[in-house]
Amino acid sequence: MIAPGAALFLAFLIVQRLSELVIAKRNTRALLERGAREVAPGHYPLIVAMHSAWIAALLWWGHDAQIRWEWLVVFAALQGLRIWILASLGRRWTTRIIVLDEPLVLRGPYRWLRHPNYVLVIAEIAVAPLVLGLGWVALVFSALNAVVLTIRIQAEDGALRPRSAARQ
Repeated sequence: MIAPGAALFLAFLIVQRLSELVIAKRNTRALLERGAREVAPGHYPLIVAMHSAWIAALLWWGHDAQIRWEWLVVFAALQGLRIWILASLGRRWTTRIIVLDEPLVLRGPYRWLRHPNYVLVIAEIAVAPLVLGLGWVALVFSALNAVVLTIRIQAEDGALRPRSAARQ
């Protein structure tokens, strides 16, 4: 039996992620048309697979869960960070590593953190399962996400390093 609260939470999560993929695809296309280039695309299927498996695990084991309201409040607060990140990057936000020969974004949370979007993703991978009482899913996917983000951040830092050094 599907619990109504879990169904609403999971539906929100799925619609949010699918909407972000649409935005990312549109932004990627526009950036490439402006002369940007994609860097290190080989790990992208790994990211998609990990996130898809995470959502599948939430659906499989959390569809009948009772919502943990304290974790839902934390998750809702994280959505404020998500909006701030998306607003700060604007049309430069994408799910791929796209390098444009323009200055890096240094507004919003990017003033203080090098990778605020990854901080958000780390938190969400852990917190969303906790909303559904799935602590073990939070642990397993946090570990998998750590591996994926290690690969991702090394690739992204490598792509941005020449530009970062030129700014100093």
